[in-house]
Amino acid sequence: MPTIHAHITAGPSAQQKSALLQAASQAVVESLGAPLRSVRLMLHDVAREDIVVGGEVGRESVVFHVHMIVGRTEEQKQALFIALTKAASSTLGVDGENVRVIVQDVPNIDMGMANGVSAKNTGR
Repeated sequence: MPTIHAHITAGPSAQQKSALLQAASQAVVESLGAPLRSVRLMLHDVAREDIVVGGEVGRESVVFHVHMIVGRTEEQKQALFIALTKAASSTLGVDGENVRVIVQDVPNIDMGMANGVSAKNTGR
């Protein structure tokens, strides 16, 4: 059950945001083999005056924070890095140099699933 928070520099249109949500969700499905129904993605706009990249205030940036149950391979994570970067670049026009993907592996006892049951207790 990957949960992703995508922090983007404010400014993209509603259509671009929707396209990013769709493309990033599909990127997770394809790179990790996660079922689409288990992917959760939240988009957060960051005001230009509240972001600095390389010393430049207001520069475009996308940062994906990915939380998922431990067990994915290094190859799957590398594929995820590439796929999410492509999703951001193709939908928002952000240079891949300004995209970051941070993965946090979560033990199955520390991930609550539907109805408050731990991932471990659901067999994951």
